[in-house]
Amino acid sequence: MNYFEHPFPPILDEQTRVLFLGSFPSIASFEQAFYYAHPRNAFWPILEEIFDVRLETNEAKKTFCLEKGIGLWDVIGSCERSNSSDTNLKNCIPNDFEKLLRDYPNIRALGFTGKKSHDLFVKYFKDLEIERVLLPSTSPAHAAMSKGEKEKIYKEFIDKFLTV
Repeated sequence: MNYFEHPFPPILDEQTRVLFLGSFPSIASFEQAFYYAHPRNAFWPILEEIFDVRLETNEAKKTFCLEKGIGLWDVIGSCERSNSSDTNLKNCIPNDFEKLLRDYPNIRALGFTGKKSHDLFVKYFKDLEIERVLLPSTSPAHAAMSKGEKEKIYKEFIDKFLTV
């Protein structure tokens, strides 16, 4: 087991209305210093399909998110682990969501990109009052649901909380 601190800041600003939350960055995300960086993770392809865009670079992805009111972060700020699997996270210390939600009051909903991020958030912040939605994991490890099925659920979340 190795100790890791979250390697990059959240993506959000005063216009952020929905915050997508993973558990903790994968090894691929560490290497690229960006969210959902594993080449088979469906997060970016799902957003590209929903919004009919192509996001080729991390900078384009960040700009897109900020323009659309989408934020990205992870529930865990530091932990021990030996691989990218969520089942491998040990001795987790959460990020400070009380402060984040005070600092960014326009956030209307949290969308958890998998069960582990949701369960960790509930463990540490069960009394925090904000709309929470458990979304299917976009990880390549979650193959029980098709990309199209995941896309439909993500679109419903976006339509409900992001679209004005």
